[in-house]
Amino acid sequence: MNFSRCPDIDDVIVYDSPWLKATAPRKNSDPEYAIINLLRERDFDAAVIFTVYSQNPLPTAFLCYMAGIPLTLAHCHENPYQLLTHWIKDPEPEQFIRHEVQHQLDLVASVGSTIADQRLKLCIPDTAKLRIQSLLAEIGIHQQPWVVIHPGASAISRRYPSESFAIVTEKLVRDYDIQVVFTGTESEIELVEFIRGKMRSHSFVNRLNLGELSALIDAAPLLISNNTAPVHIAAAVGTPVVDIYALTNPQHTPWQVPNRVIFHDVPCRICYKSICPEGHHHCLRLVKPETVVSAVLELLSPDTSMSVSNYQLPITSR
Repeated sequence: MNFSRCPDIDDVIVYDSPWLKATAPRKNSDPEYAIINLLRERDFDAAVIFTVYSQNPLPTAFLCYMAGIPLTLAHCHENPYQLLTHWIKDPEPEQFIRHEVQHQLDLVASVGSTIADQRLKLCIPDTAKLRIQSLLAEIGIHQQPWVVIHPGASAISRRYPSESFAIVTEKLVRDYDIQVVFTGTESEIELVEFIRGKMRSHSFVNRLNLGELSALIDAAPLLISNNTAPVHIAAAVGTPVVDIYALTNPQHTPWQVPNRVIFHDVPCRICYKSICPEGHHHCLRLVKPETVVSAVLELLSPDTSMSVSNYQLPITSR
């Protein structure tokens, strides 16, 4: 993505922190000294540390402290003492759970920063839009109903079964004459080809960069996806979403966009696990394909109320 096209973003500094599981093993702490020096050189006035309630902001706060940033703001469960100049004690999850966007909006509101338009925003390069227009023209998608399906997810616990996705696709294509375009990464080629089978559909898997994926979702009438990044891209560009939602955590449903959040309620909800600890994946496996298809048809219907909602999953003490 070209962030220079986004008026709200001046610059992006990429840093792979050792306290995140996706970061490769460190040989030494040189990257930490480098980021501290860079932050010090940039002479920032303030740092706002955005973390989900299950993450500790103090490692990042320590980097900002070492860089001499005078104001540091974050939610934190424990007393940070001097590591944060503005500490907002996090009430989650003991008292309640908010949508993650609301969580962060409340954080900056604590220092007087509010915004009237709380929708997500995503700037899409014109080159990406042109590329998608060309690809859609190649496969013959015009005005007739069509949807994007993104069947993958990094965590196994968030993947709706491929067999169920295949049934959903078959019903949409054969019963309702809805064209389907699949997206995914290189590692998901086999998954998508299994779902497609011999059905008439289209695959852009491993053919799009992030900007082009965003442009495709922006152009689509509807996205069907597991709860993963494309859902939030759709929310940012205003595309309706059918979100097949694993109950691993409750705060990442589509934000302020027409949506249907589909799941099967289970007593083991809010497990925060990448692999189902019960081994049954019932919160997804027990979702009937017919339920997904009905949600798709409802959101595609011109008679459907497209009011925006921020869906809240059922949360109970465990």
